[in-house]
Amino acid sequence: MNILEKENKLKTLEKQIEALGEEKAIEKIKEEIKNYKKNEMTKLTAWDKVLLARHQQRPKACEFIEYLSPDFMELHGDRQFRDDPSIIGGIGTISGTPFTIIAQQKGATTEENIQRNFAMPHPEGYRKALRLMQQAEKFNRPILTLIDTPGAYPGIGAEERGQGQAIANNLMAMSQFTVPVITVVIGEGGSGGALAIGVANKIMMLENAIFSILSPEGYASILWKDASKAPLAAEEMKITAKDLKDFQIIDGIIPEPPGGAHFNKEAVFKETKTSIINAYNKLKDLTGPELYYQRNYKIRQFGFLQRFNYDNLGGNDSDIYKNIRNR
Repeated sequence: MNILEKENKLKTLEKQIEALGEEKAIEKIKEEIKNYKKNEMTKLTAWDKVLLARHQQRPKACEFIEYLSPDFMELHGDRQFRDDPSIIGGIGTISGTPFTIIAQQKGATTEENIQRNFAMPHPEGYRKALRLMQQAEKFNRPILTLIDTPGAYPGIGAEERGQGQAIANNLMAMSQFTVPVITVVIGEGGSGGALAIGVANKIMMLENAIFSILSPEGYASILWKDASKAPLAAEEMKITAKDLKDFQIIDGIIPEPPGGAHFNKEAVFKETKTSIINAYNKLKDLTGPELYYQRNYKIRQFGFLQRFNYDNLGGNDSDIYKNIRNR
């Protein structure tokens, strides 16, 4: 039984409450629901987490932004071609600190998903993101990015307008920034489409988010010539938050309620905000060169389980800073 089947059973139990009138019977079913969530909806496979990361009711980037920064002001356009609605970008304060916030936006309905291109950015989206990040660098403003994309859009028009180059330019520029960069994967983190706004000093993931080189379906199609083996591929790819934390690819996991973030969005928003503030507090006193070296050192160490604790990166006299500076 996968997570969606478990969720349907839970909905059936909830409907029974509406059909009953006796208080004792209602309380009994409520207790049954509580136990079911605790015992069944926390036993999730990697494929279950893929399904949750793609869940239609999962909170979208704009909902996170509305909670994190009520005064957020969106900015538009790449000043070359057009505004890409699959990427939201702008300026807002989080607990009194000004941030540049950039996020990939999925739609809540089919119509909105078509408008947002299912959160698959075109090159102009990445150029818009880069323009805003360069502005943040100019004015010494920290950067927050929220990742939720199946991947960069692979269409002919996107390729004609330089999709690969746009992603590469973002990777190069983000590696050189001297302001704090914090990334949160809130849903899907697909391939270069995610990396183009994910070169960060601190990377966090929601508990049921995924971060991968490509989709499990694509992986299964390439490796076994059979897309139906996607659940097996999801296990093999090590794309869950726990896997990536174990491999030290990410820095922290933001907990979700049993069954997924859509069961209690407010709690997830609160945990996310706390994680962002904690990450920023660890970075805000570092100098520009230290932030630059820490970010690059972190990324170059991907795949090596033994590395320095860069959380303790201090001033010029720090042993770790000397080591990084001399590499």
